[in-house]
Amino acid sequence: MSDRFAHRLRLDQIRDGERLDLVADEGERGTIARRLDLISLDRLEAHVTLSRTGEIVRAEGRIVAAPEQSCVITRDAVAAHVDEPFAILFMPEPQTGGADEEIELGAKDCDVVFHDGAVIDLGTAIADSLALSLDPYPRSAGADAALKEAGVLSEAEASPFAILAKLRKNDET
Repeated sequence: MSDRFAHRLRLDQIRDGERLDLVADEGERGTIARRLDLISLDRLEAHVTLSRTGEIVRAEGRIVAAPEQSCVITRDAVAAHVDEPFAILFMPEPQTGGADEEIELGAKDCDVVFHDGAVIDLGTAIADSLALSLDPYPRSAGADAALKEAGVLSEAEASPFAILAKLRKNDET
């Protein structure tokens, strides 16, 4: 998918310690909102410091965003605020022996983005970091009432201890 927030930076033009402030315009926010299945994205800013060692670029900073998601129960709008630090390491694509060879990534490699040796795409990496910052199960204020109306038990009501207590109460009557 083409991402309008793609801020491509040439490796040979990145200076160590360079600071960037990226602010997504309305069109870019709309594209990212559709990509992340958001109702809207009213704000997206990233304040970044770049450091470079050879072909490895480290981007550290802060994402500030105002997304609006759909409640997983009622589909009502749920406003959120994201203000989180991030650290992304851009590294050259690893050389593999063949097309079928797999690359194993560990937990420490989760914030690694591979580049082609010439350009990094900072904007897309920031949009991906925003996606990881979103609540995977947003719930509106009316979600609990909707679940109760549908007959879904709460966690407390469905716990083994609650069920045993209910059985014991039934045995006493």
